[in-house]
Amino acid sequence: MKTFQIAVIAGDGIGPEVTREAIQVADTAAPLSQAKCEWTYFPWGTDYYFEHGRMAPADYLDMLAPFDAILLGAVGHPRVQDHVTLNGLLLPIRRRFDQFICLRPSYLYDGVESPLRDKAPGSIDILVFRENTEGEYANVGGRVYQNSDHDVAIQTSVFTRRGCERIIRAAFERAQSRKRQGAKVSSITKSNAQGYGMVLWDECFTAVAREFPGVATESLLIDRAVMEFVRRPESFDVVVASNLFGDILTDLGAIVVGSMGLAASGNIDPTRKCPSMFEPVHGSAPDIVGQGIANPLAAILSAAMMFEHLQLDVAAAAIHAAVALVLRSGGPRTPDLGGRSKTAEVGAAVVRGIATTQNSA
Repeated sequence: MKTFQIAVIAGDGIGPEVTREAIQVADTAAPLSQAKCEWTYFPWGTDYYFEHGRMAPADYLDMLAPFDAILLGAVGHPRVQDHVTLNGLLLPIRRRFDQFICLRPSYLYDGVESPLRDKAPGSIDILVFRENTEGEYANVGGRVYQNSDHDVAIQTSVFTRRGCERIIRAAFERAQSRKRQGAKVSSITKSNAQGYGMVLWDECFTAVAREFPGVATESLLIDRAVMEFVRRPESFDVVVASNLFGDILTDLGAIVVGSMGLAASGNIDPTRKCPSMFEPVHGSAPDIVGQGIANPLAAILSAAMMFEHLQLDVAAAAIHAAVALVLRSGGPRTPDLGGRSKTAEVGAAVVRGIATTQNSA
């Protein structure tokens, strides 16, 4: 039985609540792939910030480097500005470990109602490949003449040919490997207004597409893409987008398939030279902290994505099947999905679902 070393940053708000359930589910599923996880917990986040004036120790990236993967709960607190929390913990992890793929699926499960009319289960099945280390979130720029009438802020987007090509190529490779009829990659751009960075993006998309003649393509401006995510979400297969555009579209994608509580994600270094990080997209949700009603499914599905990355395919499939069973069968669900169940009840149902699906296999 192989042992994987996993760093856990439960973080802020509902992070510890949903992470607890994800770990319980992961521990149940891992033996199905002849594996187990050893979890090392790090108390970093805004509580650490209030005590030490920073989100994590100065050498926290070095501390994380030896791990096989990182499981993150949430980052954010109403008393701390988001640019402090993100740049003090999350974003440096993505950059240091070259987690250039942010993979965010949006899937409409049987038993979950989309806010869009007449959408059948499985009809929405979108994989967004979001560039994760440069683009609009490169954090290049500065401020001068602060707190005066002449205050100037410069925020520079950074697009490199290497960065564009590798995320676009990863999207095409996944579209090809999904083996779906009508495989397609949709590129999201704004080159009509952003005449340098996004023009380079478009050029890279065209060049990489030539390597995959069997995969259909389309290129959409971000404003149109937002519209089409609502009007025709079934038409999307794999979507590739810059850091900002991918961030916007995936929140919309989560709502289109029923809830932010189902939104899992992976921040991935596909070379596995560095640890990849897996996290629910929903954030710290300070309005429901401590009520025990946070939906743990996004964190649980993030753990399944972690197992996929670690090549524990049987365990990952078991988690996906158990989540699908709980939702399809009308099992416990939290208020965001129209239910009244508690976080722990949903987690326990997924654990039982793993046993049920394995016994019926």
